[in-house]
Amino acid sequence: MPVFDFSNASTEKTEDSVCTYTTFASNENTTSPEQPILVLSNSERQWKHHSCGVFSNPEKKTAFEFQEEDGVMSADIRKVDARFVSLIRWLGDNHIHVRLSGQNTPEGYAVYKIRETAFGGGTKLSAEDGFLQFMIERLLSSNAPEEETEDEEQDETGDEMKLTSIQSITDFMTCAGRTLPDNIRLWARRNLAVARSHEVSPEERRHAQRALSIMMNVQWKNNYFEAIDPVEARRILDEELYGMEKVKQRIIETIIQINRTHTLPAYGLLLVGPAGTGKSQIAYAVARILRLPWTTLDMSSINDPEQLTGSSRIYANAKPGIIMEAFSAAGESNLVFIINELDKAASGKGNGNPADVLLTLLDNLGFTDNYMECMIPTVGVYPIATANEKDQISAPLMSRFAVIDIPDYTDEEKKVIFSRFALPKVLKRMSLKENECQVAPDGLDAVIEKYRDTTGIRDLEQAAEHLAANALYQIEVDHVSEVVFHADMVKNLLG
Repeated sequence: MPVFDFSNASTEKTEDSVCTYTTFASNENTTSPEQPILVLSNSERQWKHHSCGVFSNPEKKTAFEFQEEDGVMSADIRKVDARFVSLIRWLGDNHIHVRLSGQNTPEGYAVYKIRETAFGGGTKLSAEDGFLQFMIERLLSSNAPEEETEDEEQDETGDEMKLTSIQSITDFMTCAGRTLPDNIRLWARRNLAVARSHEVSPEERRHAQRALSIMMNVQWKNNYFEAIDPVEARRILDEELYGMEKVKQRIIETIIQINRTHTLPAYGLLLVGPAGTGKSQIAYAVARILRLPWTTLDMSSINDPEQLTGSSRIYANAKPGIIMEAFSAAGESNLVFIINELDKAASGKGNGNPADVLLTLLDNLGFTDNYMECMIPTVGVYPIATANEKDQISAPLMSRFAVIDIPDYTDEEKKVIFSRFALPKVLKRMSLKENECQVAPDGLDAVIEKYRDTTGIRDLEQAAEHLAANALYQIEVDHVSEVVFHADMVKNLLG
């Protein structure tokens, strides 16, 4: 690609700039001498491990001026990680004093760290060195941009974390804009223009700035996913869920498709079963397996579609919807959406049906928030829904999921869950030893018989809590050394 000569070796102005460096594509998220940010020429001089200076005249752009003890020395840039081209240009434009950390190699001085240095007690960065380090980390976590075009409009996109001022948003957009999806980059340019304009109302400027801050808080990633280890996936499921071998196998078969395609499965998971059978635990386990952040949507508490889609900026109290806020809270575009009680989604009491909004999220074509006024990429969203009954879910919603029926536990499984999981967990929390609270075989049968007609294991966990609390009372008040619960004791205690 054509690059401009920023060498400061000559003061003569020429019509055509000379290319001194090339760019290379990298998706590495760490830097080292083997994976540098940029490489400088060291043919005339070997540079120190830590060297200070500035990127030279921004009209020439391809040199770094080292501030050495014997004077200022200039070295051409030989190559640059494509993700950092705009950042280096911005550092040169603003004459930011920096310290480079690098290593001399046969190819050149490989720079793997850039820090800002103070000059005269001042700084040009919007958040001092913290901003520069934040920018470098964000760029490292981004994917290599597409081939850069000649249209070099500097107002691109950006703002994240605590970058809420117009200046910091502008700096971020200048440095990282081309690492963002095209539609978000163009959206950000328009909104930054509104936020800066004095021809619109203060309310419009405030909304534009707030929308920019929210949007740039998200790390927009591509839809490439690393392979999943089936053994580790099975270990996580076994850790979260006892028994249900067919269910675990079905889940692994669904998500293991990533190993072949490196993209998410075409359909999300719909876990249907009685209350208390561990549906939410399965959803959290899948998020762990996928190594993605997760967020929850509780459909039973959503009565109006606007809660999901946000409100229009024409209202003074407008705000984004729950879905957009979930992206912002997760900090990235690839995440697991856990939709609890999907069978309650059709019971909206407001203007419209919340279930209809979910369809746009589940189609992976993009979701539009009324406040953001931008199509949000959803190719990295993996939905996992839970429900008690399938009958209450509409056919269009059902067609977006791979349905997995979660059966209730058998009596034998409940015995194992109570004795190996529920009771030991309660004893540990209460600082009781195993011998201090024991349940005899006939007592265990009495517990299971008591809750034979209830679904799930929540009642078993409450029974374990009740028994342990009673044992602790007897130990502390009656000064017994241990308590063994037999059938009659269990029946008297649990009723």
